[in-house]
Amino acid sequence: MKRFMLLHFGFEKPTPEIMAAWGKWFESVADKTVENGGFHGGAREISHSGTEDLPMGMESITGYSIINAESLDDAEKIAQDNPFIASIRVYEIMAQ
Repeated sequence: MKRFMLLHFGFEKPTPEIMAAWGKWFESVADKTVENGGFHGGAREISHSGTEDLPMGMESITGYSIINAESLDDAEKIAQDNPFIASIRVYEIMAQ
């Protein structure tokens, strides 16, 4: 079994419908989930050009999920049912 990180992009003010959809998705993937997390408050990007505050918006990474799946294709199938706001990216995590 491999591990994959799903990065959730996009922010809009949570509504009861959005929260219910996320709760339903988290419940549906509970047996595959290693960890979930979300971000709020401040964010900064540090680069060779300096530091920049990042606003919460449609291009923001707003959360992540680490899941177990057999392959990238299987992880993608799991992610397709996610109620993402703007998009979701799937990355395979290197084994340690």
